[in-house]
Amino acid sequence: MKLPACLVVAVLVVFAQPASAAPAPAPAPSATDIPEPSTALLRAAVTKSLPLLTAGARGSMEKRERCFTCHNQGLPIMALTTAQARGFNIDTNELRTQLQFTADFLAKNRTNYLAGKGQGGQADTAGYALWALANGAWKPDATTAAVAEYLLVWQQNLVHWKPQSRRPPSEQSLFTSTHAALRGLKNFGTAEQRERIDRRIAQVRAWLLKTPATDTEDRVFRLRALHLAGATAAEIHQAAQDLLATQQADGGWSQLPELGTDAYATGTALAALHQSGGLATTATPYQRGLGYLLTRQLPDGSWLVKTRSKPIQTFYESGYPHGTNQFISITAAGWATTALALALPATP
Repeated sequence: MKLPACLVVAVLVVFAQPASAAPAPAPAPSATDIPEPSTALLRAAVTKSLPLLTAGARGSMEKRERCFTCHNQGLPIMALTTAQARGFNIDTNELRTQLQFTADFLAKNRTNYLAGKGQGGQADTAGYALWALANGAWKPDATTAAVAEYLLVWQQNLVHWKPQSRRPPSEQSLFTSTHAALRGLKNFGTAEQRERIDRRIAQVRAWLLKTPATDTEDRVFRLRALHLAGATAAEIHQAAQDLLATQQADGGWSQLPELGTDAYATGTALAALHQSGGLATTATPYQRGLGYLLTRQLPDGSWLVKTRSKPIQTFYESGYPHGTNQFISITAAGWATTALALALPATP
């Protein structure tokens, strides 16, 4: 069966056309320029970012009526729910709409999931959609059970999951795809699936432990996947240290050694180090990363990251700034906003 074109490409983001007219990022801060990430600065940065994330999510939903996207739904939902848990005022109606849109997207593909066929983006899209629903406290249902079943049978001949295409940084790493699938199984696997899920997790854990990471995306999602797969504290600590060791003098992380630091690599690294690596948000490396993100946020509240992915579909405006760089930029903003909000106390 031929899937709609938007489903074939509705995955983790960075499919924009090469940029030509986007504004250049601000110069990277030196170690001495990194601001002290006070509560006031953190709250101001998150507050400025949330409306743009909301607009980007809404715009993409309206332009791509049938397609959940990890960049314009998954990451904004993550940032919105993280901020909401820390007392920020968010558009709760829009959040509910985005969650329902995500659930409806999965429901429309339920027959394919039950047949083990999935949808465009395969494990990445399915895993990120379930992650978005989990962030929104969605209750398990027949559709989420069908998606979990799909994740169990998809690529079961491999000791990991892999992406369907190569669109760096978000869709290229075996660790990212494996983490997305694992998280979906952990969040929405059923009691009847538990024995098979446990076997799959054990298989994946063995692969994770013997397979080295080669770049920041790998290190981030290897750490997250090890945490989900029940690796030992020592194994998780070592993975966290491997990621920490690549923090740069300006407080940020780069996607690749030959590239400069950016908000995408930095946001993903900070969130993983705190949520999976146990790094306190008060620790010096985390504080330096926060200072970097504060410095790189633009006056309109956005972050700009240049795409390095080849375009595979017709460009469209979603409502987030930065033209043909907007899809990787909204992904970066989702991670950056999440990392900033995590440093603030949760509300009772």
